[in-house]
Amino acid sequence: MVNVFTSDEMMTVATSRFIHEGQTVFIGTGLPMVAGYLAKATHAPNVTLMFESGVLAPEPRSIARAVGDPRLQSTARRVSGMLDALLLLQGGNVHFGVLGGAQVDAYGNINSSAVGGDGYHRPATRLGGSGGANDIASAAREFLIVVRHNRRTFVEKVDHLTTPGYITGPGSREAAGLRGRGPVGVVTDLGVFGFDDETKRMTATSLHPGVQWEQVAAATGFNLDRPTTLPTTEVPSTIELNLLRHQIDPEGVYLKAEKS
Repeated sequence: MVNVFTSDEMMTVATSRFIHEGQTVFIGTGLPMVAGYLAKATHAPNVTLMFESGVLAPEPRSIARAVGDPRLQSTARRVSGMLDALLLLQGGNVHFGVLGGAQVDAYGNINSSAVGGDGYHRPATRLGGSGGANDIASAAREFLIVVRHNRRTFVEKVDHLTTPGYITGPGSREAAGLRGRGPVGVVTDLGVFGFDDETKRMTATSLHPGVQWEQVAAATGFNLDRPTTLPTTEVPSTIELNLLRHQIDPEGVYLKAEKS
């Protein structure tokens, strides 16, 4: 029997597979949180989750609604504050981060500050800004981007560089003095993407079941590299789907109910 799953479930499972056993992972609310819970419940039981609010290593009994939710605090190994969380990050103690954004470009740079108009000071749309995203991208050993795939989001060059990926290409992060390796991948509702080791430009890694290359190309505002062999993303297992639906997010707080 073939598993039926939603787009959100596919994205969550694909994100969880980037999280490895023993890592310290900086995450936020939404699908990244669900992915962190799933990784901990399956292949990475000893992963340490941490949140910008200063919550470290929680063992939550139900899905949290925010990074400062008491559901996280009640079982955490440590609860301090944002300063401590960012100091741990800047001290090189975080292996992995998961980020979103309004725009992502070919080098994995993220804009979550201002879109369109006359630039940052007079944009068409003012957004929430960096939060801890710039810190994560700059200081975590590596990070993953999780976004919806469309031409508004995937642009040739971000309108404002909130969070650095590979900036302008090879050597740019090193020249800027950034400690972290940079983005290791991008997970969208269409597929999984990586970055070429030499050019640092985004390239396709796998397409989700039923997705065609033409869909991806049409939804991307820059020339996306396509490898000769492009596999299909491994589908969520029955165990993963049962965990998501019945234990991790049974009320559908973050995972939408419609089927793909």
